[in-house]
Amino acid sequence: MLVQRLGAPSDFDPLLERVRDARIVMIGEATHGSYDYYRLREQLTRRLIAEQGFDFVAVEGDWPDCDRVHRSVVGAPSGSADPQLALECFERWPTWMWANAEVARFCRWLRAWNLERPEPERAGFHGLDVYSLWESMQAIFDYLGEEDPASLEAAQEAYRCFEPYGRRVEEYGSASRFVSARCEEEVVRLLARTREQAAADGPDRFSAWQNAEVVAGAERYYRAMVGGGPESWNVRDTHMADTLDRLLDRYGPESRGIVWAHNTHVGDARATDMAADGMVNIGQLARERHGPDAVTLIGFGSYRGTVIAAPRWGSPAETMVVPPAREGSVERRLHELMPERAVLVFGGPDQPEWVTGQADHRAIGVVYDPSFESWGNYVPTRLCERYDGFIWCDESTALHPLPARTAPGEMETYPAGV
Repeated sequence: MLVQRLGAPSDFDPLLERVRDARIVMIGEATHGSYDYYRLREQLTRRLIAEQGFDFVAVEGDWPDCDRVHRSVVGAPSGSADPQLALECFERWPTWMWANAEVARFCRWLRAWNLERPEPERAGFHGLDVYSLWESMQAIFDYLGEEDPASLEAAQEAYRCFEPYGRRVEEYGSASRFVSARCEEEVVRLLARTREQAAADGPDRFSAWQNAEVVAGAERYYRAMVGGGPESWNVRDTHMADTLDRLLDRYGPESRGIVWAHNTHVGDARATDMAADGMVNIGQLARERHGPDAVTLIGFGSYRGTVIAAPRWGSPAETMVVPPAREGSVERRLHELMPERAVLVFGGPDQPEWVTGQADHRAIGVVYDPSFESWGNYVPTRLCERYDGFIWCDESTALHPLPARTAPGEMETYPAGV
């Protein structure tokens, strides 16, 4: 194991050496609301794009919202001249995950970097998530209305199937358990038509195909969600892994991608108690599909600080105090052993027991209650198996949300808010 004190972007050099031959680099976060994680992830990502030629960033966000950001950062004619304006259009709760000053700063840098290069060499920004059923449906209508009116009927049939349940699509999931309310056939027809269209080249066709994949994934997700347990989690993470693979195919056989998501999605689930519950995640799926040498997984952690989160699902965000990590945790051990900020690169024969053995590792979602620290908010983890590298911040601070409009979210995701 290698430990590097972290004080400047150049201190990421050992980690960059580790990812030199990787096709996929996933960079996590221990919360969805810490400035330090977003800022350090941005610094590492800039170097991966500028020095190692990575082709896109794919985030734990909705495809339609992120597509507006993508069009801005690549300088598309339909894109905003300022990526922050696209980020401020995010409406799905929790908006602060991506509509924040830290992401805006990165996207402004990415646009400036891209505009100095020819279009084929510009790095993209995409969403991996599954939630945007209605937004993706509308995007399909807009595309088919202009490009393929003959296929519009398939989209309208899928829309009519969901329409009785309004925007509360979890009600569709509940109904599908007791009556023949399933929209699978309509969604399959829609997906087949848009896949045919995507065979032709062009970013609009690919985006329409991806929106159809979101509709199909959302139908499965909301049906699984009402049953509780890990099935909906697996539907969601498999959808995100499939989306990542489609992006790699889209960018070409030599393409390389960066993923931004929570540690619980990035860190290999097989090195946690998630495996015993039958859960998978995108880090595990990427290693299985592409091989461990082609995938680098990087986690984050901190001992204490402040964070943007909400006390309940759908409630306004607050700045909360994150108390010192509990005894026996990964974070408590790192607090005792590491400098204030450090980069850890795992591997080699001389790794300490606290890296190879199991210990509790803190995970804070968009919903957070600090009073649960004594019995919740932690995932039992074998650190060096879950990640290839780790970025340590002894004390972290809350990020800075943008003034985005907030619409109510769906039912709470499993587990809470990650």
